[in-house]
Amino acid sequence: MKEFAIIGLGRFGTSLAKTLVNLGHSVLAIDSSEERVQQISEIVSHAAQADATDEEALKALGIRNFDVVIVAIGQDIQASILATIILKDLGVKTVIAKAVNELHGKVLEKIGVDKVVYPERDMGNRLAHALTTSNVLDYMELTPDYSIEEIVVPERMHGKSLGNLNLRAKYGISVIAIKKPGGCLIPGPGADSVFEPGDVAVVIGTRKGLKHLEEK
Repeated sequence: MKEFAIIGLGRFGTSLAKTLVNLGHSVLAIDSSEERVQQISEIVSHAAQADATDEEALKALGIRNFDVVIVAIGQDIQASILATIILKDLGVKTVIAKAVNELHGKVLEKIGVDKVVYPERDMGNRLAHALTTSNVLDYMELTPDYSIEEIVVPERMHGKSLGNLNLRAKYGISVIAIKKPGGCLIPGPGADSVFEPGDVAVVIGTRKGLKHLEEK
């Protein structure tokens, strides 16, 4: 389990916080709005009303001890930039920041943010999966129960065929394509297709089933 802190509880920050909690991680949610903090307080591990541009307030929350801090502040670009600078100065391990436009993103990159997120491209739940599952390359939710993922094939499956693995019967997962090292794509692989080191599987299945596949 990782520990995350999310600063800014707008639509994106709230979505991200809820998804991280659902994935079993500890989340500290921070916002200057008392109303937003109260709304999420029963969902996350901890919630606090604080000014993200107040260094002492962030220190008091123990912000430097979190594995990842996401600055999800909305339209207040100045607050976003100041909060990011403070977090980097405090020595936070990984700082991820939401950008409202390309210029904002470039500024964030220049001040040393580890990853810039554009909400139009990275929905909160998609980022949550990428942050917490190292071998998932991409993720797309189809329904609350079904998703498509691009996943690096775990070592335990190397040298085994789809027929032998029987993923559909065991986990309710279907492999819809295999990407080979070098860019070769095998769409609709058959039961005799064998996974090799470096393969990436494009799979569709239930949330529970995909979690089994994600495990190394």
